[in-house]
Amino acid sequence: MAVAAKNIPAPDLVPVRRALLSVFDKTGLIDFARALAAAGVELISTGGTAKAIAEAGMAVRDVSELTGFPEIMDGRVKTLHPSVHGALLGVRDDPDHAKAMHDHNIEPIDLVVSNLYPFEEVRRSGANYASIVENIDIGGPAMIRASAKNHAYVAIVTDPGDYASVLNALEMNFGSLSLDFRKKLAAKAFARTASYDAAISGWFAEALEIEHPTWRAFGGRLDQIMRYGENPHQGAGFYVDGDKRPGVATARQLQGKQLSYNNINDTDAAFELVGEFDPARSAAVAIIKHANPCGVAEGASLKAAYAKALACDPVSAFGGIVAMNRLLDAEAAEEIVKTFTEVIIAPGASEEAVQIVAAKKNLRLLVTSGLPDPRTVGTTVRSVSGGLLVQGRDNAVVDDLELKVVTKRAPTPAEMADLKFAFRIAKHVKSNAIVYARDSATVGIGAGQMSRVDSSRIAARKALDAAEAAGLSEPLTKGSVVASDAFFPFADGLLSAIEAGATAVIQPGGSMRDDDVIAAADEHGIAMVFTGVRHFRH
Repeated sequence: MAVAAKNIPAPDLVPVRRALLSVFDKTGLIDFARALAAAGVELISTGGTAKAIAEAGMAVRDVSELTGFPEIMDGRVKTLHPSVHGALLGVRDDPDHAKAMHDHNIEPIDLVVSNLYPFEEVRRSGANYASIVENIDIGGPAMIRASAKNHAYVAIVTDPGDYASVLNALEMNFGSLSLDFRKKLAAKAFARTASYDAAISGWFAEALEIEHPTWRAFGGRLDQIMRYGENPHQGAGFYVDGDKRPGVATARQLQGKQLSYNNINDTDAAFELVGEFDPARSAAVAIIKHANPCGVAEGASLKAAYAKALACDPVSAFGGIVAMNRLLDAEAAEEIVKTFTEVIIAPGASEEAVQIVAAKKNLRLLVTSGLPDPRTVGTTVRSVSGGLLVQGRDNAVVDDLELKVVTKRAPTPAEMADLKFAFRIAKHVKSNAIVYARDSATVGIGAGQMSRVDSSRIAARKALDAAEAAGLSEPLTKGSVVASDAFFPFADGLLSAIEAGATAVIQPGGSMRDDDVIAAADEHGIAMVFTGVRHFRH
């Protein structure tokens, strides 16, 4: 049964006379405390926060004076006391609450400033189990939630970034804070503790290898509010969860206008794809449009790789995203800026390259200081009506798979190299995915079709268009290899690839008609390799 409310109206303005400050992150603390003290606010504090305030020359009352009890157990227990929580939770206009506060000498606290032990940072640092557990804050969340619940009388500040707005509000209201302002602070406080608890519960599930916990929570911090989402009538925001995986969320933007919703989605797809290519082996470039690659290639240099990638589909590359697995150099930058490009993302960039890109003021340049590891485990989340679909990241890598030749003819070494290359790309193409490759470059890509045979035909058609644009006598699919993200349910998709000129095929296998598909490949002298791993991407 729900707890019945007494329906006592909250006051609009509450004077701030006493403030409790207990923070781990002391950014801006001293200036904020000094401004409160100058406004006549009594300061109460704990542990290291109290010490910092006292050393700055301000009068501060230790919380143990309120509780009549010292901090114990290495500071684990200091604010968990009725004298603190009664001061936070008391409904001051309720006679029963007011009597209880009077009888127990509990003085109200009007403002709480609290941020939490750095659990998320300690977890990411690779600390041991005991250290991570020790950085689970208990008293902080309890105070934050108590204050936020009783926002009718208490203001709760959890973010040093809000100190200035709090001081401004106090000045505007002659030392008081309004109900609307307190509500907004409370909403932010509950969101913070929710995100904090999500990180803790997620870590426990990971540490205990619980793949599907009964309750699942995800949290993040707002990084930017966007002009709109996928379309202008949709609002959008970008949240970061603290994961340090190199990519769009952790990149440093050197120049260009703010990233849009679609920019971020496409840039993430581009950089995850190019992360499949070891920079020690070769330079690699991926050109992405609408989260699908329209050209990917390896080369002796980024300039060479970009030229090969662009040749696959120069029409679709217009307004695309370019990702690379090495530091952007001047030669590559000069080539890229010749085509209208929305975003360039790379592990780094030379000073000369930065200057070249700077000539295109709207072109965004992002540097990441690393590449995402395609083998890393992780989680992907997608919303559906009434719920969330949660799954592990697709971290299968073709170099780790046991490839099985199923046809009479085995691939040549050159074909096998291109087959592996094409299968890396197919992993990042929307299903049904068909990728033609030749000499470590895509020469035709079919994506997102309801029929695999349609993807084969579209990829071949795009190769014809690219050949015409380049003045070639025949498409580069002649003598290419082809990768499919999933098995061929019928031989028609394979036959379409053969018609386009493919000489070897890589696919997962596993169809009820595998024998028919293998027979068709043998009939045409095609080499076929099974991977045993599917790469659907919806």
